[in-house]
Amino acid sequence: MMSAMRHPVLTYIIAMLMLSTLGIYVQEARLDPVTTVFFRCAIGAVALALYCGWKGMFRRASMPPRAFGLAAFSGVLMVINWVTFFEAIRRIGIAVATIVFHVQPFMVLLLGALLLRERLAANKLAWVAVGFCGLALACGVRFDEPLDANYLLGIASTLTGALAYAGVTLTTKSMRGTPPHLTALVHCMTGALLLGAFSTIPAQGLSAAQWGWLGTLGLVPTAIAYVMIYGATPRMETAAIAVLTFIYPAAAVCWDYVVYGHLIGGWQVAGFALIVLASLGVNLDWAHRTSLRRAGTGSTK
Repeated sequence: MMSAMRHPVLTYIIAMLMLSTLGIYVQEARLDPVTTVFFRCAIGAVALALYCGWKGMFRRASMPPRAFGLAAFSGVLMVINWVTFFEAIRRIGIAVATIVFHVQPFMVLLLGALLLRERLAANKLAWVAVGFCGLALACGVRFDEPLDANYLLGIASTLTGALAYAGVTLTTKSMRGTPPHLTALVHCMTGALLLGAFSTIPAQGLSAAQWGWLGTLGLVPTAIAYVMIYGATPRMETAAIAVLTFIYPAAAVCWDYVVYGHLIGGWQVAGFALIVLASLGVNLDWAHRTSLRRAGTGSTK
């Protein structure tokens, strides 16, 4: 791992592959979403606390009271995101839930425009429209057959999680200067405190296999993945992050097929392609860059 950390792109790819296994841990732990999230948070918090202590991050200057308040608030949103996303995985499967969840960058743009009065350029608004067309296809919306209530609840859970995560993104944007590892630690601590009283252990207790899945869930796609992502992104170009982020849903689709035999349909593949295209269009500001290039070319003639 330490050698990979010296190469940010490789580190980020490995972290995305770690995140792509998240649904397997959720399914194999065979617990309700609240209990699963509680163990993810508790185990992740211990691991992140050890890492932050090792790196000497526990200083008042690293997280002043205002930043701590924002981290705790975003932690509540993160817990809502995790619980609803895990519920969605149970209802509609890993592949569809992961694909649909990745409309959250468009929610960030819309929330920023509505709540923070951020300007939304016409080209980005167009890409958002493309993204939501992709969402409709990814959800399996068809006019020749109705969707059952359980499936619709799964889609609603996914979109609720995506909306909560969009709130996390907007909140943490204002926490400049705070080590993101500490923010992740506060998120995990918040989840453990909020959900501890609501988690349910089976009467027969947890099996060794369940403890193994939960322990790995808290360590691999949580603590280790966070450390690797936060260590890599400051040294990466925005374009690389925008492209490589989609390793996560693409690999999750593959895992869902390899492990559980779930194969998504052609409409959902088309929807995923539109979501990827729209996300890249938003993050790379394609129309804007094209217009600037044209303007620059015209000025030299």
